[in-house]
Amino acid sequence: MAYRADPMRGFPPIADVLNASCEPELAAAAHFAALTGREASHVVYAPGRVNLIGEHTDYNGGYVLPMAIDRGIYVAARVVSQPRVRLWSVELGGGPVEFPIGGGLEAGEPSWSNYVRGVVAGMQAAGAEVPGFDAVIDATLPLGGGVSSSAALEVATATLCEELSGLRMGPEAKALLCQRAEHEFAGVPCGIMDQFAVVMGRAGNLLLIDCLTRETRHVPMAGGEVAVLVINTMVKHALNDGGYRARRDDCHEAARIMGVPDLRRASAELLESSRERMLPRLYRRARHVVTEDVRTLAAVRALEAGAWPELGRLMGESHVSLRNDFEVSCAELDAVVAAAGAVGPDGGVYGCRMTGGGFGGCCVALVDAGRDEEIAARVASAYQSATGIDPVCFVTRPSDGPLVLMKP
Repeated sequence: MAYRADPMRGFPPIADVLNASCEPELAAAAHFAALTGREASHVVYAPGRVNLIGEHTDYNGGYVLPMAIDRGIYVAARVVSQPRVRLWSVELGGGPVEFPIGGGLEAGEPSWSNYVRGVVAGMQAAGAEVPGFDAVIDATLPLGGGVSSSAALEVATATLCEELSGLRMGPEAKALLCQRAEHEFAGVPCGIMDQFAVVMGRAGNLLLIDCLTRETRHVPMAGGEVAVLVINTMVKHALNDGGYRARRDDCHEAARIMGVPDLRRASAELLESSRERMLPRLYRRARHVVTEDVRTLAAVRALEAGAWPELGRLMGESHVSLRNDFEVSCAELDAVVAAAGAVGPDGGVYGCRMTGGGFGGCCVALVDAGRDEEIAARVASAYQSATGIDPVCFVTRPSDGPLVLMKP
């Protein structure tokens, strides 16, 4: 669907479109028309992601098991004659952000625009002749909620630049370009998980990523027995505020003490034999990563066998490790996990854990697909009673990666 002018009557009333329940791409195109006075020529989409298990292991060369979700970022755009990019964010509001599209692009304000700036710069460095364009960014996933809104914006921007320039990139090259944008322009030293999951998402499948070799394997979530419930704590987090970088530095220091290039190459035996040479904090960080890799591979086996209680148990152990050893949980995330645990397997919840970088954001629960609405209501009510905050819950299944929804 596209928001297009009728040749006999012109544009339908934009207010009618925006006030109605409509397809997100139609809404993005309508916002573009409202803000620019012109018709969008392109609408692209990239999904968010949740990580079922394997947290803070990607930048340690470990294993992760994420999936693209059925919510994401929509970008409506049109080429302009001027050598510049002009951006609007529907969610964040404010006036347009503008920057020149010539060489020497640098980071700037507002901070969210750096995800776009970095990708445009990367595409140009890769040889793409990206023209100037206007773009309106809309979203159906929570921003700053631990579901990779940043990676979704990067991948959507890269997809748009591919369409506007004609330069096509392979999936891995596209994901790595977006990761570099986050490193160099947004200042977040993330691993490869988010961008790989968003670019390579496939409906009905999770994505096992070996972050050391960059090998990937799609792992089917068979049948319709279970679904993934995402619970947004409504506590925002920022991964460029130092907490994320400090954890990464701790991991690298622990690996250095053990004499290995990264924690992927550290066994449980090596970790224990090196314990007295480490600060307790470094030992705990490394213990999380080493045990999380083991849990992630065990989770793949459980997923392939349809062993939902076992998969849920591993998710619960992951959250405890993230809370106690890696110290990236918070009271609100723990309250969600406690609420889900109170429902338990008899009530249709197999397991629950925080997802994403931590310090707020979302939890992900593996639930009985036939009872998902009842479970969401029970968890939301318990969380609200414990914190005074109304969460946002939605059910999702593994979904496809980026799409071009409209082009000339």
